[in-house]
Amino acid sequence: MDKETALIKIGLKIRELRQEKKMSITELSDRLEIEYNNLIRIEKGRTNFTIGTLLKVCRALDVNLVDIVNVE
Repeated sequence: MDKETALIKIGLKIRELRQEKKMSITELSDRLEIEYNNLIRIEKGRTNFTIGTLLKVCRALDVNLVDIVNVE
């Protein structure tokens, strides 16, 4: 899997988990203390986020890292 595909799949997984938690994009971006537009780019796989941001997402969604990155 190439980097672009991985970013898209991880972003889709984040969106799926956010929606399962009945959380809006605004609510999650507030919890992450990032701009709303940055979260949209993450969910669409259009940005190469840091591991720090990914760990913040895990905490905000109350999931393990493997729940987000296991996207074969």
